[in-house]
Amino acid sequence: MMYLAFRHGKRRRRRVVIAAAFIFFIFCLPDVLFDPPTCTVLVDTKNQLLAASIAEDGQYRFPHNPHVPSRFEQALITFEDRHFYNHLGVHVPSIVRAAIQNFEQGKIVSGGSTLTMQVVRLSRKNPDRNYLEKFFELFRALRLETKYSKSEILALYASHAPMGGNVVGLDAAAWRYFGTSAEELTWAQSTTLAVLPNAPSLIYPGKNQQKLLEKRNRVLKELHNQGAIDLTTYNLSIAESLPSSPNPLPQLTPHLLNYVLASGQKGQFVKTTIHADRQHSINKIVSRYAENLEHNQIFNCAVLVMEVETGEVISYVGNAPGKGHGRQVDVIQAPRSSGSILKPFLYASMLQDGEILPNTLIADIPTRIGSYAPTNFNETFSGAVSAKVALSRSLNVPAVRMLKAHGIDKFHHRLKMLGFAHINQPASHYGLTLILGGAEVTLWELAGAYGSMARSLNHYTSLNGSYDEQDWQTPHFQSKQEGSSLKRPFEASVIHHCFDALTQVHRPTEESGWEFFNSSRRIAWKTGTSFGFRDAWAVGVSPKYVVAVWVGNADGVGRPGITGVKAAAPLLFEIVDDLQFETWFDAPYDEMQRIAVCAQSGHRAQRFCETSD
Repeated sequence: MMYLAFRHGKRRRRRVVIAAAFIFFIFCLPDVLFDPPTCTVLVDTKNQLLAASIAEDGQYRFPHNPHVPSRFEQALITFEDRHFYNHLGVHVPSIVRAAIQNFEQGKIVSGGSTLTMQVVRLSRKNPDRNYLEKFFELFRALRLETKYSKSEILALYASHAPMGGNVVGLDAAAWRYFGTSAEELTWAQSTTLAVLPNAPSLIYPGKNQQKLLEKRNRVLKELHNQGAIDLTTYNLSIAESLPSSPNPLPQLTPHLLNYVLASGQKGQFVKTTIHADRQHSINKIVSRYAENLEHNQIFNCAVLVMEVETGEVISYVGNAPGKGHGRQVDVIQAPRSSGSILKPFLYASMLQDGEILPNTLIADIPTRIGSYAPTNFNETFSGAVSAKVALSRSLNVPAVRMLKAHGIDKFHHRLKMLGFAHINQPASHYGLTLILGGAEVTLWELAGAYGSMARSLNHYTSLNGSYDEQDWQTPHFQSKQEGSSLKRPFEASVIHHCFDALTQVHRPTEESGWEFFNSSRRIAWKTGTSFGFRDAWAVGVSPKYVVAVWVGNADGVGRPGITGVKAAAPLLFEIVDDLQFETWFDAPYDEMQRIAVCAQSGHRAQRFCETSD
């Protein structure tokens, strides 16, 4: 009886051990293997790196990438685990060989680890090496193979392997050491990164270069012997030099990076609509232009370039390069006094409501409305001018008189429809100064408003007189996203007349120099200057692009040279010339009709009109 009881107890203990081992096997891995802080990474439309932040723990560790380039994969497997695709997480012959070596040396000199086992160890932050830890590592490696595919295990390794210093993972290492994406790495570069995790604290670019070179070349030779690379590739690869130290990461869009960080996308991989080549070109233009501005103690400027058709931002320069003088401020998102930059919207709003025609005469005479007495920039008056000329010459007095006739509330409502979110006070708060800089707007909002007008006109003429309500939207800079929808405030014919007036922008002789900004490419453009010479604006619109420019001092200090025409327009047209476009808008004839217009007043001809056109 005692013997039977002993056997029964032994059987029960065995079942308990088996059950415990099974439970451990099932739950020995956490749901999320890796959860370290990662860099916030911005790439362009072709996955070229634009900018990246360092992770919170001081490491250059990019977010997990599920794709491993073929060259790195072959080099890694050749160096670390040539049986990777044939084992289930553990390669028994390697374990036995390692055990014999450790026994002969009297200490652990080899672990016989597979790539799967290394992923387990990395996920556990490299615990002390001992036989008990190795035993549990084997269990976890077997479980990893049942939970993840081989490609997923490789990707986990590539994203989290130490690459020397504070560089972690293939993607970060490719950019830090070779200044390119992992996909673009050569055989020599891929092999260099494949051997780095083996001893990342001892051998990496800049430390023990010769040993690193020898290790890399041995793997390259083995790849050649396997037939993975031909003799020419092998010879070219071993001739490649190693980087002497890590490179700084590209910072083409530092202000956009900060905007992304502030918007709650910290530690994420963000694919943007930015074109890296275009961004680099415009950065150079802005940098060169900013150096000239400094001579007049003007330290800040910003540029936003948007593609009309898609609403995608293709270049984002939040401020001039450098440190100090408020250059950390992202002016694209900062509300600033609008100056005269809103006048085209008043012109369009009055056309839309039938209150004026392009040639309607507006009084440009000394004017006082209550206690408010607006003056023109040159402090002169022209008598009576057409609404079109008043806009093209950016005359203040006619603009104020037009706003009073149109209605402040009505214009305020139209601006809200156009997406000017920073005009967030009641219309009465702004009064008639709304048209001359009494409100604050951003470059982002300006680009969205002018871009929506251009897109709507484009689509109306291309869709045979049909409207698409999706044409009216704010800009966006992330791929596979759209801007926020806006309400359509203007018809295509109104936009056509507005842009036509803006192609004929001219200034009085007192504002000399404007004629030099006439581009060889037809473009509708408008400038603005805020009170006290604090903000200079310039916006240009074509069927293909919107270019929005701001120049000034981020701290609000005014300078005499800060005017739209003198400070912002030259930068606008330098960028317009760099964009190289030739097209112009088609006229929306389906939405227009010929009418008789009084030659004297510019209004619709009535029976008292002596002559009409």
